[in-house]
Formats: sequence, structure tokens, C-alpha cells
Amino acid sequence: MVDTDAFFDRLNPQMCLVTAAVGDERAGCLVGFSAQCSIRPLRYVVFLSKANRTYRVARDADRLAVHLLTRDQHELAALFGGETGDEVDKFARARWRRGHGGAVVLEDAAAWFVGAVRTRVDGGDHVGFVLEPERSGQRGDDRPPLRLRDSLDIDPGHPAD
Repeated sequence: MVDTDAFFDRLNPQMCLVTAAVGDERAGCLVGFSAQCSIRPLRYVVFLSKANRTYRVARDADRLAVHLLTRDQHELAALFGGETGDEVDKFARARWRRGHGGAVVLEDAAAWFVGAVRTRVDGGDHVGFVLEPERSGQRGDDRPPLRLRDSLDIDPGHPAD
């Protein structure tokens, strides 16, 4: 096995919160694997764990919403990262609204976009959803973003496998 700790331990990516909706079914989770993946056309990829309820809803969704949180929104991150939608209605404890194409948009996010799912890429225990942004918004604050190291104390609502 290759020892990659020296590389991966140095990473501290910005976390995002991804929501999916199909009909009346809603799901959302905290995501550490995401990135812009194309300039023209503009594309962004988010990877969802196959063990996660959000993945199961997202498989049938035409659009996903991607939200950026600030470091002081740890409680919201813990709700969506540390609880499972199989047991808890996370949306009962968060301010949200239906957005473009029926997507679920969290009103307290620092910034967000709704993206059309253009393709899905199997990455192993996660699936990448390549999104084309269609609508976006922001609160206009410049507080520091929530990063991986800010969320290490959140025990996942579902194990990775």
C-alpha cells in the first residue's frame, strides 16, 4: 500500500453542504470532496458517499444545490454532517426554501448555487455529480469559510462504507 499521509494530511479543503430533492423527498449532507472541474463550460463536481441517504436521493435528482458555510456555522455543519436523514429530519431544524427547479436551498448559507446534473462518475465509495451551475446567491459576508480541519470533530451520520 502507498503511504499518502504526507500528502493528504496537508490538505484542508473548504467544506460544502449539498442538498438533493426529488418530489417531496429531501436530503442533505456535509461534503469534503468537491471542486470546480471545468472553466468552459463551467462545471463543479461534488462527491457523495454511496452509504449516504443524500446519495440515494441524488441518484434520481435533476439538480443539486451546493452551499458554502462559514467557520461559525459549525452547528449547521454538524446537523447535516453528523446526523443521518434516515433517522432525523434535518430540514425541520434549518431554514430552507425551494429554489430553481425544485432544489432545496438553505437560507443561511454564505453562498450557494443550484446546478443541473450533467454526469455522474463512480469514484469508488463515492460518486461524483458533475454540475452545471444555473442559479446562485450569497449573503455577502466575508467570514472565514468552514474547512475540513474545522469539522474534524463531527462524527459522520453514516460510516464511509
